[in-house]
Amino acid sequence: MAAACTPSPKSRAPSPSAPPPPSAPAAASLPAAAGSTLRAPEPGARWARGSSQVVAWAPGASAGDVTIELRAPGGAIVASERAPAARGRAVVVAPPTGDRLEVRITSRGALDASVDVALAPSEHRAYRWVRVTERAAFPRRDGAGSVVFRNKMWVVGGWYPSAAFPRLTGNDVWSSPDGARWTRERANSFRDATFDATRDWEGRHTGGCVVFGDKIWLLGGDPLQYHYQPDVWSSEDGRRWRRVAARVPWGNRALHYAVVHDGRMWVIGGQTMPDYVDPDDSGVPYRVFDDVWSSSDGAEWREAPRLGPRFSPRGAIVGSAVLGGRIWVLGGGTYESAVAGKPSREYNGDAWSSADGSRWTLESAHVPWEAREYHAVAVWDDRLWVVGGYNDGGNLGDAWYSTDGKSWYSTGPTEWDPRHAACLWVHRDALWLGCGGDEDVWRLERSNVIEKSVGK
Repeated sequence: MAAACTPSPKSRAPSPSAPPPPSAPAAASLPAAAGSTLRAPEPGARWARGSSQVVAWAPGASAGDVTIELRAPGGAIVASERAPAARGRAVVVAPPTGDRLEVRITSRGALDASVDVALAPSEHRAYRWVRVTERAAFPRRDGAGSVVFRNKMWVVGGWYPSAAFPRLTGNDVWSSPDGARWTRERANSFRDATFDATRDWEGRHTGGCVVFGDKIWLLGGDPLQYHYQPDVWSSEDGRRWRRVAARVPWGNRALHYAVVHDGRMWVIGGQTMPDYVDPDDSGVPYRVFDDVWSSSDGAEWREAPRLGPRFSPRGAIVGSAVLGGRIWVLGGGTYESAVAGKPSREYNGDAWSSADGSRWTLESAHVPWEAREYHAVAVWDDRLWVVGGYNDGGNLGDAWYSTDGKSWYSTGPTEWDPRHAACLWVHRDALWLGCGGDEDVWRLERSNVIEKSVGK
């Protein structure tokens, strides 16, 4: 059995838990015998102008550096970058003009590989972060459920070792119409061994939290009480909660991803955590999941059949992203387990989408933002968003957006502290950020909206 401590990232970081023109005929990759071969972009790729893109390669037998060149039709070099061959990856920016581009990799002055890319109209927009409050009224936390319900932003539960959460997690609920004024809708009752888990939901974090059928729903939870929380709860007002199911078929897991799509609630991926829940007691060994479940009522769940390839097993994606009638899985990762002999984590930097949970499309195998987990995702302004997160480098403080999962743009430098397992809300035509182990709340708006307000 694991010791009564919090997951390792919490000790390493403040909290626990990145119509287009038709494609021109693509040039075939031209590998040299001892040179590198291109992995990305692939023939037929299309980049939005000005977007950040990945050039990835498999290093050849010869050591040293490679040069990545972007060339316009006719051979003029638009951009050039030198990188160690062993790195296998470089992030470049597509030019702001033109319809075609040749991507080349050279080493020792010789061409290793090249491919043609079509350029599409830019999807760039200007945004700006505005701090709403330096210190919100609710206690510091991360991994909280974050939803928009009845024209308010809600914070549901969460984790932080403090007097507010004597059992590490809590079940308090807060709401706000504007990110500055917060109302405690219910106090934390998850405080000691007298708590009755049949009458109220245990404190939890990084579980599923969605709005569906004009209710807030909690879908599963975490292992920090040395058992899984395989239950489902719903509330019509955030104060009074009803247990819909005591045990669902996917319930013995943590770090799962939850969305609402096509009239159903969905739970995707996650993993077991035998360092917290003894496999001898639970009968559940270490496993990372890539399964997909859905329900129309929270009580009856069905697993989506596997029809073709899908994302690798993973979890630790916070929030939800549904765009263009499709569920999106963006990045994500795994948690280490000494019990299972898994001393390190895995982080993913890819984008997948599905209309039905069974047939998945790999939209990008190489996104420009760092591979990560515990990042917050959302859809706002007709764009996918990836905000913050965690990897072996620590907490991340960036924000990225894309209309298609293939071409990504950064919002640029952020003023808020790097964080992970944060709250992300889409409210009043803006994107709002809070928690993640910090006490502040920020709002992302289109720059022109802010400029108008400043001018008044």
